[in-house]
Amino acid sequence: MIAALRDVVVDYPGRGRALGPFSLGVEAGEIVAVAGPSDCGKSTALRLLAGLEAPTAGEAVREVGRGRTSLVFQAPTLMPWADSQTNVGLPLELSERPPGERAERVAHALRRVGLAEAARAYPAELSGGMAMRVSLARALVTEPKLLLLDEPFAALDGLTRRRLVEDVHRLWEQTRPAIVFVTHDVDEAVYLASRVVIMTGVPGRGAAEVAIDAPLPRPAAFRATELFRNAVEDVTQALEAAAGVPA
Repeated sequence: MIAALRDVVVDYPGRGRALGPFSLGVEAGEIVAVAGPSDCGKSTALRLLAGLEAPTAGEAVREVGRGRTSLVFQAPTLMPWADSQTNVGLPLELSERPPGERAERVAHALRRVGLAEAARAYPAELSGGMAMRVSLARALVTEPKLLLLDEPFAALDGLTRRRLVEDVHRLWEQTRPAIVFVTHDVDEAVYLASRVVIMTGVPGRGAAEVAIDAPLPRPAAFRATELFRNAVEDVTQALEAAAGVPA
């Protein structure tokens, strides 16, 4: 187990309970999708896994060392005054890595996401998909063992989203980090992950889990298979049940 939430609860003053009790275990090298209604605490769970927030009760555990967890947000959150290579190298600069090592690792990370030619481009010069790739490169530059993705493709068009999901699989295949991916898109969850965890409405709790018994990365035309269609239906039904929608 590389990371786990064990009966965590998050209460905010004046807002009440936002999450829990909720438990989630993540094994090394696996891809887990987390789906649920809006504002059910999915992003809060990611912040707990990232160590950015502490639970009110329960326990958040990571078995990875300092600097081996990366979090990608819904928006690329790039520094507008800095070019791509400077944005990607920020985590290495903050950890005071030698300049030569930083340059080598930044160039490698940009090559991994297919943006070597955009190293000196500024965020305003990038498309939405390219900006998200830069954000992914920044997350990958530290070679994380745990990669947390908080609906990173939500604001992109459907075709770009599909291409970036393929990119995530390709990047995962190279170094096999554990990935926890939060999404509202059922098709995306089923395509991307080996299992989908479904949460209830506020306060978010674990409602169900659906295993996707297909190899990763996905075979060609996986979306056209009966297995994919059945898994999408299973996750959809579980989400409706968690939300209290009558069958």
